[in-house]
Amino acid sequence: MAGPFPTCYLNGEYLPLAEARISPLDRGFLYGDGVYEVMPVYGGRPFRLQAHCGRLTRSLAEIRMADPLDRAQWCEVFATLIARNGGGDQYIYWQVTRGAELGRNHAPLPDIARTVFAFCAPLPLAPPAVLDNGVACVTTEDTRWARCDIKSVALLANVLLRQLAVDAGAAETILLRNGELMEASASTVQVVIGGELRTPPNSTKILPGTTRGVVEELAARIGLAHRAAAVSEAQLRGADEIWICAATREVQPVTTLDGRPVGTGRPGPLWRRVYDELQRWKQELQHQPWR
Repeated sequence: MAGPFPTCYLNGEYLPLAEARISPLDRGFLYGDGVYEVMPVYGGRPFRLQAHCGRLTRSLAEIRMADPLDRAQWCEVFATLIARNGGGDQYIYWQVTRGAELGRNHAPLPDIARTVFAFCAPLPLAPPAVLDNGVACVTTEDTRWARCDIKSVALLANVLLRQLAVDAGAAETILLRNGELMEASASTVQVVIGGELRTPPNSTKILPGTTRGVVEELAARIGLAHRAAAVSEAQLRGADEIWICAATREVQPVTTLDGRPVGTGRPGPLWRRVYDELQRWKQELQHQPWR
């Protein structure tokens, strides 16, 4: 993945990313006490802005914090960062931590100035080989904490799970819990069974994916039946198609799972229809207001 662009935002200032500094006593550094978002930008236009901002606000509320910026202020930050980093296709990462207090204190939660940070980086669009051949994934038991619906900066479990895929020469690690599909280490997982798209229902065990919502809207546009439903391990392994989707992945076909072919072992026809519809939709949205 390419390195980030040079200009970032930190606590009200735009400055070179290489010069950005936070206190070593910041609770995000000491405890992982904060949340984050990642949002794609196409042609200088943020994609699914309201959904990403809404999820950040919800995650903050779940860890007993108010959003330090209102929607208009976030939009100003994003517009400035996009422009100062050259526009075009990129992604924005932003996070809010509880801030820095003097000392190390588990509780009570301190009422202190929040740390707000954001930067941009090139959008890593899928290379032709991924679109032509799909990606390989591996499976393992889900070892993350019990509040996966919060987009927490405390990602050690996800990092270790993703490394399993790297070790196996795969693109992602798909997670199972008590014999049921959850999601992947950094992606939502969707399966096609008998011509129907299924995604595990949202719960505290799954992050409510914004790109998942995009894929479900696209499925409706092309007349593909879809629903939220539990997916067993056996159904996952016997699925006609498996997709992974995320803000920086869009939607990608899984053609190998634990070394065995998925379906025909080639990207499936329903994935291709949804992927092509996404590219058309991005063009339709290009000149519409941010939303």
